[in-house]
Amino acid sequence: MRVLSSRLLSLHGVLLDRERRAYEERHGSVASRQLLHLLLHDEQFSWLRSLSAMIAKIDEVVDADEPLPPQSVQSAFRETYRLLKSGVGADFQDKYHLALQDSPDVIMAHAAVSRVLSDTDSGPGTR
Repeated sequence: MRVLSSRLLSLHGVLLDRERRAYEERHGSVASRQLLHLLLHDEQFSWLRSLSAMIAKIDEVVDADEPLPPQSVQSAFRETYRLLKSGVGADFQDKYHLALQDSPDVIMAHAAVSRVLSDTDSGPGTR
């Protein structure tokens, strides 16, 4: 699950960089602190919040002091798959598919997450 979290964090980073560039084209340069505020509160960045929440949820499970229950691992993988590859979350899906068509960096980060999701070596006890 740590690998999944790491790959999702990388994906989130390239998506955030892409969205930041689009924002800066219209509004000018954005400082890092302002970017965090935009991510949390601006409508243009709202579609990224579901991915942010997914990463936080996975990290919370991974960082717990208790052993990882297999159902938590399976649930995290299922939810990640649904978010990235199915029609769930229409706003996220629309913008994510545009990003996939527009950016080789997003494609590479997506492929890295996909490999983790399909990796049969990541058994239920994997942290």
